[in-house]
Amino acid sequence: MKMHGGVLKEHLKEENVEAVKRGIVNLEKHIQNLKQFGVEPIVALNAFVTDTDEEIKAVKDWCADRNIKVALTEVWEKGGAGGVELARLVKEVLAEKQDFKPLYELELPVEEKIRTVVQKIYGGDDVVFSDSAKKQLKTINDNGWGDYPVCMAKTQYSFTDDPKKLGRPTGFEITIRELIPKTGAGFIVALTGDIMTMPGLPKQPAALNMDIDDNGHAVGLF
Repeated sequence: MKMHGGVLKEHLKEENVEAVKRGIVNLEKHIQNLKQFGVEPIVALNAFVTDTDEEIKAVKDWCADRNIKVALTEVWEKGGAGGVELARLVKEVLAEKQDFKPLYELELPVEEKIRTVVQKIYGGDDVVFSDSAKKQLKTINDNGWGDYPVCMAKTQYSFTDDPKKLGRPTGFEITIRELIPKTGAGFIVALTGDIMTMPGLPKQPAALNMDIDDNGHAVGLF
């Protein structure tokens, strides 16, 4: 949230409550997105060792003012004990009736499903398809794959396809450069910006070096 509030990465360890308050607009959009699906969100505030009490309080107070459940999670430091508060809140929400609904109907054309995600989830104005994506869209429709849901491949740093646009940007378009049908899994991958999909496993997967020795200790982990 400090980064979304304008703090450079090299200064994130310094206390800056005002930057947290500015950057919280990014969290606010994520919460609104989840509520669109008809479920109650819970904020899991992942504790960093450099977070200060005042920074944590700023987030908790913001959530309390809006009746949003929030838990400070310290699993990295304390293991399971650090996630007890979060687990308790999740249990509370699971006991309540939720009204989950999908964001779009599968019968919508692929381009409209993507446009729905761009406008309702990212907060963008519209979607632009490259010439290549337009050709692939025709292939998708010609083969009867138009009812597939879409999987958006986009930078995690921004609601836009530009990782440098932090906070809660408005007035932007998302460019779809390529559409890849995954007919086995049954969905369409939409590649945005310069994002790349994950590579496959190497010839010698790390798992081959993992084992448990005679004393019950795990070896080969990194």
